[in-house]
Amino acid sequence: MADTIFMIHGMWCGPWCWENYQRFFEEKGYRCVAASLPYHDMDPQSLPDPRLGTTGLLDYVEAMEKEIGRLSEKPIVMGHSMGGLLAQLLGARGLAKALVLLTPASPSGIVAPAPSVIASFWSGLTAWGFWQKPLRPTFSEMVYSALHLLTDEEQKEIYGKLVYESGRAAFEIGFWLFDPTGASKVDESKITCPALVVAGALDRLIPASVVRQVARKYEAVSTYSEFENHGHWVLGEPGWQEVAGDVADWLGRWDR
Repeated sequence: MADTIFMIHGMWCGPWCWENYQRFFEEKGYRCVAASLPYHDMDPQSLPDPRLGTTGLLDYVEAMEKEIGRLSEKPIVMGHSMGGLLAQLLGARGLAKALVLLTPASPSGIVAPAPSVIASFWSGLTAWGFWQKPLRPTFSEMVYSALHLLTDEEQKEIYGKLVYESGRAAFEIGFWLFDPTGASKVDESKITCPALVVAGALDRLIPASVVRQVARKYEAVSTYSEFENHGHWVLGEPGWQEVAGDVADWLGRWDR
């Protein structure tokens, strides 16, 4: 039976963002399942479900755990951006055969105060009560933070697919020090499966300096890869095949 890759998207996205990777890995014989986070399966032009704003990381994790429970085997869990943090939380629950963390959001205890990170979330973070409201970046913020290596047409196409995100989840990631629930906390001793941690040297949303700290947190089981010509959108930037190929090579090495 072919290994299953369970794919978790990041903020504002949906299963559509995995189209390149699904095709790439299915051609290599993997079974790919791209999940949708709660309240993300919606028309981008519509108003969000009001429950989204107060849906937290652990709500997302519970939903993903149920999806994994429907599979016939323990999967390789692959996450991008916030999905990478959700993958870490799932890994700590023993639900992953391996973890592939693509430009992942960091768990609590890792500080990411870079000016580029603040600029990426400026419109959302400066709105009072953002931690209990759905939020979505402006086009210029999304281009600056994640899509700056794409063409103008590609930027517009992707932005047109983005939906709202949970303000609570954003708070739990960015302001973990003030989160009494500790939603983004990951006990590294509970992650015992192999983990590949991927960074883009040109990433403004989750800088490589932050991703390196994520890799160090799991140094007992992690492999770190950094790509000098890539930013945050490693799922579709020019040369995304290089990153996907590195992931495939890594999976092939440990899963013989």
